[in-house]
Amino acid sequence: MKIYKTIDLYITKKFLGTFFYTIALILSIAIVFDMAENLDEFISKDIPAKVIILEYYLNFIPYFANLFSPLFTFIAVIYFTSKMAYNTEIIAILSSGVSYPRLMRPYLTSAFILAAFSFALGNYVIPPANATLNNFRNKYIDNNKVIVERNIHRQIEPGVYIYMQSFNANNVGYRFTLEKFDGAELKEKISADNIRWNEETEKWVINNYVIRYIHEDGEDFVKGYRMDTTLNMTPNDYKVMKNQMETFTTPALKQEIKQMKMRGVNYVEWEIENHKRVAGPFSAFILTIIGAGLASRKIKGGLGLHLGLGLLLAFSYILFMQISTVFAISGNTPPIVAVWIPNVFYSLIAFFVFRWAAR
Repeated sequence: MKIYKTIDLYITKKFLGTFFYTIALILSIAIVFDMAENLDEFISKDIPAKVIILEYYLNFIPYFANLFSPLFTFIAVIYFTSKMAYNTEIIAILSSGVSYPRLMRPYLTSAFILAAFSFALGNYVIPPANATLNNFRNKYIDNNKVIVERNIHRQIEPGVYIYMQSFNANNVGYRFTLEKFDGAELKEKISADNIRWNEETEKWVINNYVIRYIHEDGEDFVKGYRMDTTLNMTPNDYKVMKNQMETFTTPALKQEIKQMKMRGVNYVEWEIENHKRVAGPFSAFILTIIGAGLASRKIKGGLGLHLGLGLLLAFSYILFMQISTVFAISGNTPPIVAVWIPNVFYSLIAFFVFRWAAR
């Protein structure tokens, strides 16, 4: 007995065919608009066409395909299901003895394919593509897109803490302090006017320093003008690229979050990115159930009403996701709660839509 029957293949082909057609259409439009916006930069900087295609647009496509994936999953379901409903195909399928839950099997199978595709892209393919894309933009389009930090407090390894009043783009940190602890006891403290990264030796140079050694008999002081040393940090630790977390594959992202926790760095945006890479693909199931439930019934207004109502729900879902992540970044909402609460809320909507459609 065939588990996946002719009607299942028919719906799957409709679903995936509509999805890939619409996503290809929107990507074509996005590429045209992006090219129009950046054409002056491409021409003025004499960037070879091969570099633009291979380093920019080849990495531009998967990023935006994954970004638009939830919305166009929803639109695809609404569109082809509504057409099936108004051609009485849905009524014919249900009248033949097929239950509504059974009708949803090819929908959920297709949603699983798209979710798996989105998961693989978002976790392993897009991050290195984003790194290449960012390098291209920094080199040719957006120079000096690096954000430098101020009032830096870090734990660079267990029991070793550093402070810098500021760190600039020339790899110089001012008002530098390093403290070494044994448990809760301070054992050594270095204070210096500045610390500079030597690119030739790949070591740090500490200038105008005072070392304070603390022991049971008292304290000893050592002063000096210059000291070369190796520390468990690099200048890149203090140069933050915009959306840098999007360039890390998921295993590397999790490792970086661990390092940031150890150093005492704010890692909320990185944690949000980590959870979004799972929550995003999961939304394919939610939006598929809602879309199929809304479009499978004939209502006055036809396809236009289906699409209008569907887009309203889809955009409210995206807006809800943006608002919840803002609360995590600027408030006290845990990242996992902020990322998953829209999915939980719209899962309840999907459940009631499913019950309504199955009546």
